Amino acid sequence: MSASKKLLILPGDGIGPEVMRQVRRVIDWLGRRRGITFEVKEGLVGGAAIDAHGVPLTDATLNEAKAADAVLLGAVGGPRWEKIEFERRPEAGLLRLRKDLELFANLRPALVLEALVDASPLKADTVRGLDLLIVRELTGGIYFGEPRGIKDLGNGIRQGINTQVYTTTEIQRVAKVAFELARKRNSRVCSVDKANVMESGLLWREEVTRLHQEEFVDVELSHMYADNCAMQLIRNPRQFDVIVTDNLFGDILSDEAAMLTGSLGMLPSASLGAIDADGRRPALYEPVHGSAPDIAGRDIANPIAGLFSLAMCLRHSFELPDEATLIEKAVSQVLKGGMRTTDIMAPGMARCSTTVMGDSITRALDKLNA
Repeated sequence: MSASKKLLILPGDGIGPEVMRQVRRVIDWLGRRRGITFEVKEGLVGGAAIDAHGVPLTDATLNEAKAADAVLLGAVGGPRWEKIEFERRPEAGLLRLRKDLELFANLRPALVLEALVDASPLKADTVRGLDLLIVRELTGGIYFGEPRGIKDLGNGIRQGINTQVYTTTEIQRVAKVAFELARKRNSRVCSVDKANVMESGLLWREEVTRLHQEEFVDVELSHMYADNCAMQLIRNPRQFDVIVTDNLFGDILSDEAAMLTGSLGMLPSASLGAIDADGRRPALYEPVHGSAPDIAGRDIANPIAGLFSLAMCLRHSFELPDEATLIEKAVSQVLKGGMRTTDIMAPGMARCSTTVMGDSITRALDKLNA
């Protein structure tokens, strides 16, 4: 792969820099051992950018993100910046990245590794072998619809208003991402809505069905109401391959699915935009976990979600599935060998630091690459 591939790293706040240091080690390993190099730049986002520049994301960093083939982000936020006005808080930097890069499809995998099957709050037989992907529409729906706000009706009565709204284009473009990803997995998509009580849900179901009939008849399509899906994720999560749903339901269901795995420290995510005329697709990859300021600087954070985010980046942005799989196998081997960071610690296992977990994974990569 050409070195012209551009990668922007935004470590962010809290444990973000510690996690991203281990990610950078694996990026460097890919260059040394696999001949895969990137033009890597680093920038500030969130609280780190506020401290340095007074804003959570500078125009210069945003332009770097637009020029990059992919962005890797650590985490943003923390109590130091909680009293700042909303539009200048650390999270506003992440929201601006998503908005200005037009990242409309959020990918949240939920994978249970055999070595961690007992970490799930569900019975081992229920989650063993779980490997599902939730594709959430990220830029529309009730979070962005108008009108919205709080209205004073008088006589001490107030009214809160949020509007759930979707167009054909918004629905079909995220459904297309789900169908395309399903083709690379087990070719099954479950579209989740509330078509029984919401007109926007009925439109969602009709448009997903139409796209399926026109372009993706080779992929199995089913439909499910959101409340039933929430129940089925607990009852029988392995029935799902790819779930596609709207912004609100995706927000809720992806967090539910995350807990099936036992630890947020294990889970990556991707946010994708549209493919342009040159074949480039803006993309942002980040761990699901937050900045965890209570453990920041202690070298005890779990870097695996960050490394899995890198694997997603290699797979979806750079068409390097072999290298992505190599990282995933290395992590699996280390966990099978009993190494654990604090968040996934279990009796009989060996507790290790963030750095030692990175050491172990790079050694496993060396062995797998031999």
